Amino acid sequence: MKYGEGREEETPPKIDEENNMERKVKQLCGMSLTAMLAGACLFNSPARADVASAAATYKAKCAGCHGADGKGKDALKTQDFASAAVQGMSDADLTTIITDGKGKMPGYAKSLKPDQVKDLVAFIRSKK
Repeated sequence: MKYGEGREEETPPKIDEENNMERKVKQLCGMSLTAMLAGACLFNSPARADVASAAATYKAKCAGCHGADGKGKDALKTQDFASAAVQGMSDADLTTIITDGKGKMPGYAKSLKPDQVKDLVAFIRSKK
């Protein structure tokens, strides 16, 4: 029996191309948004500091003046890393001080890589 035989004239069901296209566009937008959010989380999450490397760098470059514990040395007038003054500085400020130096402190731009500086900033933050 062919479609429509023995029945009142029915029209075959139509595929609503517009609704189908709209659904596909919404799915594509949803997938795109999910991918963008995943990418943003992946690329914007802070890199974890290499703690072992930071400790070794600190010992070699910083401990002589700032002390093994980061409490500073009165004789050299270096600051305690746990102090409100140091902890209140932005990461950018700490990075600039480590890189360019400040007062009697030399800059380490030529001897430290950017990742090492970033690790040292995280190390300083850990001294709260």
